[in-house]
Amino acid sequence: MTNRPPSVVPLTDSPLQQYYFRALICFAAAGTLASYMEWSELSALSPLYLGAMAFLLLYTYFTYHFTHKLPPERLKIVSRWLSYTDAALIGMVLSLTDFSLLPLALFLTMIQFNALLSGGVRRWAEANAAFAAGVVLSFTVHQPQWVFSSSIEISAASLIGIITYFLAYALYVHQRMHKLTLRQKKLESEQKWHKIRAYKLSRYLPPPVWSAINQGKDHMLLAERKKITVFFSDIKDFSQLSEEMEPEALTELLNHYLTEMSKIVTQFKGTIDKFMGDGIMVIFGDSNSRGVKEDCMSALGMAIAMKKKMKSLQQEWYNQGIKTPLQIRMGINTGYCTVGTFGTSNHLDYTVLGTHVNLASRLESAAEPDEILISHETWSLVKDAIMCRDKGEITVKGMTHPVKVYQVVDFRKDLGKNQSYFEDRAEGFIMYLDLEKVRNYEKGKVIRALETAAEKLRDKVIT
Repeated sequence: MTNRPPSVVPLTDSPLQQYYFRALICFAAAGTLASYMEWSELSALSPLYLGAMAFLLLYTYFTYHFTHKLPPERLKIVSRWLSYTDAALIGMVLSLTDFSLLPLALFLTMIQFNALLSGGVRRWAEANAAFAAGVVLSFTVHQPQWVFSSSIEISAASLIGIITYFLAYALYVHQRMHKLTLRQKKLESEQKWHKIRAYKLSRYLPPPVWSAINQGKDHMLLAERKKITVFFSDIKDFSQLSEEMEPEALTELLNHYLTEMSKIVTQFKGTIDKFMGDGIMVIFGDSNSRGVKEDCMSALGMAIAMKKKMKSLQQEWYNQGIKTPLQIRMGINTGYCTVGTFGTSNHLDYTVLGTHVNLASRLESAAEPDEILISHETWSLVKDAIMCRDKGEITVKGMTHPVKVYQVVDFRKDLGKNQSYFEDRAEGFIMYLDLEKVRNYEKGKVIRALETAAEKLRDKVIT
């Protein structure tokens, strides 16, 4: 795939193409006049016929030199009037040849065909009006005898000219269709090119920004006050881990972690504001808000899902040789923040600002490993659905008063007899069990493993 979109084949008629068709019409008309004229004995009308033939030939020459340098917008208008002139000239020629039967039928057919093909019914009516005007104008210099002659010489000249015209037009239409096919392929290629670029660009922009720009509503990204829920997380002692691991391995681990966390963010319809190394900032309620309570529930559901996901990732990383378990800390707060684009005319950033954003970040810093801390405002919105433990008040940098915080345990529906998630840890012992993720055909295997481990442990205790 190239870095630039492919060029598109133009389909506009060139002055040269229009000249060829006009020349064919005029030559056919001039040939018809030449066949009709009695060359053995010149009559009083001979100068008229000779002048008409000369005019037709000169007409094609001058119209080409007049039109080939015109800009496209003027050429379109001029060409339309020249087509009316062509129809009027044909009317005059047919009148001068006393409406010979075959030339009349051939030229009239050509007028109808050309007008309908180039401009539809309206152009057809206008071309026929121009033809009639040419016939009427010819009456001022010649009164046709209305004999409807069908002389073979006149018919042959007209027939050759018109057949040549139609053959040339057929070739032209074929070329036009070929160009149209090429253009369609180019457009499809260009569309594919833009889709790929758009997809790549969308990965670098927050969904609200991308959606607004695509819909032409980027003016709606101006900063405004909204009540939103802000989430922060980071990996404890990640800097220490970066000193112990090779850069390539660390990069792979971090990308894997961020990928899995991003999937969970998307599942709960959050907006990733930014990645800060191993840290993640997510906001809920900035766009397509379902209400403050629902946004807050989504944020807590995401945090709990991230916590559970980290348990499976810890086991996966342990099997890869990373002995120190990676643990995340999370902080969540709800309140009014300024949401929108900030920056200069050359560079803008879509983000949220405000005291409540800072508080969410401070809660994340104050959290213990594998802990989710939330503010009192957030707790008041989710306490009926999520079990939380009161951790009292903590002093937060930048706040004049202590802040009351709560530790998130789990959804109430998942505790007690309906509990589906189990976690415990001790020296030499780690247990992580998520019943919702254990497949039916693997439940027997899990039960046997637990029973075997319990039996071995009992033997050790008895001994």
